[in-house]
Amino acid sequence: MAVREAGHLSPPGDADGSDGDSRVLRARWRTVSFATGWRFPSDWGLPEVDTVCSSILRRDKNLTDALLGLGKARAESGAGLDETIKDLAALHAVMNGPPDGLLIADPDELPTRFLRTVALGWAEVTAGDNARRESTEPLTGLATAEYLRTRLGEVYRRGRRTGRCPSDDHVLLAVVLDLSSVNGFTRLMAMVVIADALRTVFDGGESVALLGQSVAAVLAERDDGLADRATRARFLLAERLGMDADLTRMTRPRVRTYRLPPTHSSAVDLVNQLAKA
Repeated sequence: MAVREAGHLSPPGDADGSDGDSRVLRARWRTVSFATGWRFPSDWGLPEVDTVCSSILRRDKNLTDALLGLGKARAESGAGLDETIKDLAALHAVMNGPPDGLLIADPDELPTRFLRTVALGWAEVTAGDNARRESTEPLTGLATAEYLRTRLGEVYRRGRRTGRCPSDDHVLLAVVLDLSSVNGFTRLMAMVVIADALRTVFDGGESVALLGQSVAAVLAERDDGLADRATRARFLLAERLGMDADLTRMTRPRVRTYRLPPTHSSAVDLVNQLAKA
């Protein structure tokens, strides 16, 4: 998303310009965020926004505390992870773009440390939401394994009604990561990247679920475009994981397509086996 912006920050050393600088930075961030798709203008201006602006203008080398607070505040105000990340991309565009002219907010350009910190702050709040956790994993935003089992039940019931075997119409595409060479934040970040890549490719109503700490799966229709989407998924996964030095230490993710078995119970067994991969 591109937006034309104008406004200069006061030159360094201008003691009278600090408040003005903060207002300019805040206003530019707000403008780009709204243009990127922020849905509720009245919810955008939080105290944590001012904290982030102040940290940037102080040239703090470590924005972790400020960004962690922003992620938590966004979650508490009801903002989704996707909206929160787009808002962060708007800030990044303002920080690194020209003082005048066109600004482009691109979540794919976010530094991993920014994305990781805000996502963890957001997840810390949403992890306590039991109602949401029943169907959605908080950090990645993917469906849970239990939800995927429910969807499989619907697919098999529909197959009985129509007389078609679900394996004729659907497949499970599984992505398995070897996380043995990384730990901590890097493990979490890897699955956030995997989730985002799969949602980008499978955006036509497929069920995308997190089955385990290192396994994701897609319940997709068997159609003429499936092979192309699987190829795109492999390419995008490799590209996104290759953008971060910590993530490049891992081996490439294994992407495999499984034909659905004849019965629902066998399909559930397949999901359970994949979750342990």
